[in-house]
Amino acid sequence: MTTITGVQVFDVRFPTSLSQDGSDAMNKDGDYSAAYVVLDTDDPTLAGYGFTFTIGRGNDLAAEAARQRAQSLIGRDVAELVGDLGAAYRGLASDSQLRWLGPEKGVVHLAMAAVMNALWDLAARRAGKPLWQMLVEMTPEQLVDAADLRYLSDVLTREQAIALLAEMEPTRLERIAELKARGGYPCYTTSAGWLGYSDEKLRRLLQEAVDEGYRHVKLKVGADVEDDVRRLRIAREVIGWDAKLMIDANQVWDVPEAIEWIDRLAEFEPYWIEEPTSPDDVLGHAAIRKAVAPIGVATGEHGMNRVLFKQMFQAGAIDFCQLDAARLASVNEILSVYLMAKMFDVPVCPHAGGVGLCELVQHLSIFDYVAVSGTLEGRVTEFVDHLHEHFTDPCVVKGGSYTLPSRPGYSAQMHEESVAAYSYPNGSMWSADPSS
Repeated sequence: MTTITGVQVFDVRFPTSLSQDGSDAMNKDGDYSAAYVVLDTDDPTLAGYGFTFTIGRGNDLAAEAARQRAQSLIGRDVAELVGDLGAAYRGLASDSQLRWLGPEKGVVHLAMAAVMNALWDLAARRAGKPLWQMLVEMTPEQLVDAADLRYLSDVLTREQAIALLAEMEPTRLERIAELKARGGYPCYTTSAGWLGYSDEKLRRLLQEAVDEGYRHVKLKVGADVEDDVRRLRIAREVIGWDAKLMIDANQVWDVPEAIEWIDRLAEFEPYWIEEPTSPDDVLGHAAIRKAVAPIGVATGEHGMNRVLFKQMFQAGAIDFCQLDAARLASVNEILSVYLMAKMFDVPVCPHAGGVGLCELVQHLSIFDYVAVSGTLEGRVTEFVDHLHEHFTDPCVVKGGSYTLPSRPGYSAQMHEESVAAYSYPNGSMWSADPSS
């Protein structure tokens, strides 16, 4: 019997603020960070790796919450845990003292994501398969057993969820073959459009994106409307009018301000406006969507749980669902959001603007196409070209598409050298002045 013998949690931070990578109207100086979890077992060839994403200060809180969340796994039988990941999830979620600190939101929910991401990674490694493959080989009943359907029965019952998945099951292999034939799952790049970049750097990176085959690019907006007009004009000069141009305000506007600002930028024909207001404001998003159509409204990277997404769908508040692999409570909760999005015919375009998120969401998007949505219509997943070198199985993007991962696991493992160097505050990159 293989058991979990220990849990290691690391506060890993990368000084991205020095280069303005990740800068936007709300978050001007983020240091991409991960509360990184390692589940050790008594099998020296088997461990599980997971994380949640933050942008610097407070990452230590997420790390400590993950440490406390994972303690109950020590001594548990690995086969039992990975054999019923729904039960493992429910067991962790039943800790009422930790739940009180949320419930299902904030730091404790980020911690749940980190720990369960590590358990799903452990399961896929034990199975010898990349996570997306393990998921698409599960039966509809197995997937629904793993999904968190609590508080959703008014829009999605267990029977409906099984029926949605069963409908797509006979043709799963066809869609895997289609993805391989087309070179992978389509993605867009945000790497050119961070708000802190100069116009010269913006123009250069946009041209590089076009040359690399991207047909979708995203720019940050929201600090100054005239700056936004100038930058979007540059973007259209470089990418042309046939490519899709998305814009992202990162929650910086009130509802009336959002409508007015988007109207000013409408001449550039944005495909969507992302996070135009508070991520919790369901009716605000609905009002913005009605006012700015045909420009789409996208949100979800700060969607705290599946119940918020349920309300967004019910209210007709969004055109694109941007779930986050490290904010929702791992695959268990993400499954529920994918299924509701299918019910309401809303494309899921996952957020991946953070360290390691691209590595995770590639698995989720492939699974969605193969087993849930069955279509690429209106679907494109974010890619940012930052920090992949710190992962042992980094995502590979060619021609504007994520190639299908082939190595076992959730692609979440970091190099030990990177963890040691960037652990805060004593890693070598932090004990020295990172700006030097």
